[in-house]
Amino acid sequence: MDSTATLWMPPAQSTIAGEVDALFYFIFYVAMGFFFLVVLAALYFLIRYRRKGNEVGLTDGHDHNFKLELIWTIIPTILVFIVFIWGFRTYLKMNVAPKGAIEIKVTGQKWFWSFDYPNGAVTLSELVVPAGRPVKLLLSSRDVIHSFYVPDFRIKMDALPNRYTMLWFEAKNVGTYNLYCAEYCGTGHSTMLGKVKVLSVSDYEKWLANAGAEKDAEVPLPELGKKVYTGKACMTCHTIDGTPSVGPTFKNVFGHTVELSDGTTITIDENYIRESVLKPQAKVVKGFAPVMPTFQGLLSNREIDGIIAYIKTLSEQ
Repeated sequence: MDSTATLWMPPAQSTIAGEVDALFYFIFYVAMGFFFLVVLAALYFLIRYRRKGNEVGLTDGHDHNFKLELIWTIIPTILVFIVFIWGFRTYLKMNVAPKGAIEIKVTGQKWFWSFDYPNGAVTLSELVVPAGRPVKLLLSSRDVIHSFYVPDFRIKMDALPNRYTMLWFEAKNVGTYNLYCAEYCGTGHSTMLGKVKVLSVSDYEKWLANAGAEKDAEVPLPELGKKVYTGKACMTCHTIDGTPSVGPTFKNVFGHTVELSDGTTITIDENYIRESVLKPQAKVVKGFAPVMPTFQGLLSNREIDGIIAYIKTLSEQ
């Protein structure tokens, strides 16, 4: 199978995708063949043995045909064994990572993905990998069941709380590919989107060498905060137009007093926003569920400062 999209499948962009597609099309064409065979046979018998005039048709004494029964038993049985053996071999290939594969820790939580790389770098909602190198993903979840799904790679694996699952792939071509959560995980499920960015080996090594360094040092704080808002999943729960969502809106909130779930009140200031990012369950606004995950270790101090500055600009408009 090549990397061209078809009517049924997106482009095959991993080394295992061709085998998955081949099995899919084998099952598809066999099923279509039997479908048309049954439909044509039914039409034939409807026409051949239809009632003519007022005649009463009676069947003969035959109640079975041993040869036909053997045929429609043996052939499907052979096909089932072919699909089982073929599918099991592909399953083993997809679940036994090659030695020397790059291992990346993947964590799913409401409603974004975080990725921990071997050198300590962390990215949110964007997995960066090299082309032509096997990548092993160790998956888990911080809350409910999520499912890591990249259609172009033909890979999907559940991320479970309190348990690790494993998945591996080898991307064939440089590019950017869509990442989805394929398991309903709450109100923000449809917005739990991400990207898999495939670089050349040399570009990946350069990226990895600089990934842990301070980024966006020259970007003004409000602009950096806007990038964090859109790029690190804040937008899945907090709007900027005043509409309540899973969490409170960011519009016109800074400097205002809000009531908390315990009945006390607090003024939204820099300290409150920082605490809400790092310890979101400490002070929950009344009327909202305590579902926000912590971003401890996922955002740098400057990124948190950027979020604060961005929220201020939304309150000044």
